Amino acid sequence: MPKTVYADNAATTAMSDAAIEAMTPYLKGIYGNPSSLHTVGQVAKEALDKARAETAALIGAAPNEIYFTSGGSEADNQAIRSAAYAGAAKGKKHIISTAFEHHAVLHTLKKLEKEGFEVTYLDVHRHGNITAPEVEAALRPDTALVTVMYANNEVGSVLPVREIGAVCRANKVTFHTDAVQAVGHIPVDVAADNIDMMSVSAHKFHGPKGVGFLYCRNGVQLKNLIEGGAQERKRRAGTENIAGICSMVAALKEAAANLDKNMKKEAALRDKLIAGLSAIPHSRLNGDPVYRLPGNVNMCFEGIEGESLLLLLDAKGICASSGSACTSGSLDPSHVLLALGLPHEVAHGSLRLSLSEYNTEEEIDYILAEVPKVVEYLRSISPVWEELEKGGKPHLI
Repeated sequence: MPKTVYADNAATTAMSDAAIEAMTPYLKGIYGNPSSLHTVGQVAKEALDKARAETAALIGAAPNEIYFTSGGSEADNQAIRSAAYAGAAKGKKHIISTAFEHHAVLHTLKKLEKEGFEVTYLDVHRHGNITAPEVEAALRPDTALVTVMYANNEVGSVLPVREIGAVCRANKVTFHTDAVQAVGHIPVDVAADNIDMMSVSAHKFHGPKGVGFLYCRNGVQLKNLIEGGAQERKRRAGTENIAGICSMVAALKEAAANLDKNMKKEAALRDKLIAGLSAIPHSRLNGDPVYRLPGNVNMCFEGIEGESLLLLLDAKGICASSGSACTSGSLDPSHVLLALGLPHEVAHGSLRLSLSEYNTEEEIDYILAEVPKVVEYLRSISPVWEELEKGGKPHLI
């Protein structure tokens, strides 16, 4: 076995060779500022314009609908605030979202609530999903925005974005989706999916960290989040990260070219993992069992702590997660798992294994050999598990 089995691709991915190669020229020879009028600057601007056009083509957009950002969190903030303030100017201060969005969305919504906006958080039910009719039922005359993620970062549920977008379009309500976990992993087309604004981050599909983009459909008002220069058509100040942007586009092109093959491979590995881990007594698969990202496995094991599980797996060379990397310093159980209705004591015992096309069958076999042993060990030293087994408390899963 290799020294490390990396199964935390939802947190970040390894940069591909293509992404590294595409970045290198802009770190060495082509280092100009694309806002400069001299030749060195204009060479950089040509690269920026090409990257914008290629990015747009890969998601079914127009080049002038792409705004490069520092990543998904910035894009989420700008999209949500833009739609909220545009709605408020028309007397509309109601927003619809879900209870298990990424914190970049949830924390932005909480701030807007303090500013007088009202947010409806839709229940995502046991399998972590919603329906378009549920969104439609929540719409009000004063609804300014619907923001629903394309795919959940923890439990992998893929939401019916196309249908939700159609509902929003029919009711003239702006629709934003956080597609950070979707783009590069499943087919995404902003026109076919009826999306008005979409957030994307490069490091989730083998691009570099610190770069992403916001798609904003022509006709949708976009407000500045960062003030300063006139970059990004005066909507995102700051000198563009040409090296990162060109690297991101190379990674996205590679992901798009191999999408079907990668989806098939990852789904087969995922299903093998799910089948094997589900054989552990008192375990539970989290997330939609059908509409699911091809590389996501999220399980709960009753009677153990997720943090202990992760540390012992790391000692065996398995890199995994118990939820979002953005909250890894928190001792609280995942808000996503709580939104699915899991009790705190069960949500604490979660394990997320997120795969990429780089993972192998041998690695899956190793994970399936080691996780049951670690779970069994942790249960053997757990007073909670002892009480459950002796009937002092009923099993919850």
